Amino acid sequence: MIFLLGAVGSLWMLRMPHGTKVNLVQDGTVLYTFDLASAENQTFEIEYEGRINTIQIENGRIRMLEAECPDQTCVHMGWLDSSAMPIVCLPNHLSIEYAEAGDDVDAVIQ
Repeated sequence: MIFLLGAVGSLWMLRMPHGTKVNLVQDGTVLYTFDLASAENQTFEIEYEGRINTIQIENGRIRMLEAECPDQTCVHMGWLDSSAMPIVCLPNHLSIEYAEAGDDVDAVIQ
């Protein structure tokens, strides 16, 4: 019983984001960092080798709204809600992930 409660608690903790800052990372480089608690609702595009990913920030959440890639897995992942599972577009080398504590990068898109 205790083991089961521990396993469920661990999964629950992995699912919860640890903070409100997210990074948009392409080829290992942080392109942008947003604090979702204060970010304005917006939609913007990131290009990779002529293909576009459209990112949406709305009401303190972020997702890949559209992507010019064959499988659309990143779009179907929906809103980022877990620090354990970032949103990843492999063909376009782009990911949206919660920032680790101590990340210093800060950028704002207008």
